[in-house]
Amino acid sequence: MLIVTSNDIPGHRIDAVFGEVMGLTVRSRDVTAQVMAGFRSLGGGEVREMTRALYDSRQQVMARMVSEAEQRGANAIVAMRFDTSAIGPNWTEICAYGTAVFAIPLSHNEPGATGQSIYLTGSGDAAGELKP
Repeated sequence: MLIVTSNDIPGHRIDAVFGEVMGLTVRSRDVTAQVMAGFRSLGGGEVREMTRALYDSRQQVMARMVSEAEQRGANAIVAMRFDTSAIGPNWTEICAYGTAVFAIPLSHNEPGATGQSIYLTGSGDAAGELKP
């Protein structure tokens, strides 16, 4: 699935809009990771335990958002964003959201076509040359 933060996809025509989709999780902080992160923060630098937890959470909410978009018949998501917020002292909400769409790549003879869209439509060869 193609996911972009822009409102459109260069070289593609948005043929259908299925509405907002999202993935959401609420995470509590692991006590062990919190203690380790506390010690690590004393010396400065990256807090790897928290970085990993946030990375994993973002991957999970992205997968949930994509699943919802696929269930609606979408092949792309535009205007994708992340949002996080604290819920009390130990819980964090992570949300990914965007607009589910059906995007059609433009071929070489259509205005606005890009190298990527030409490749996706098969109207160019492997070397990027246009087919007659």
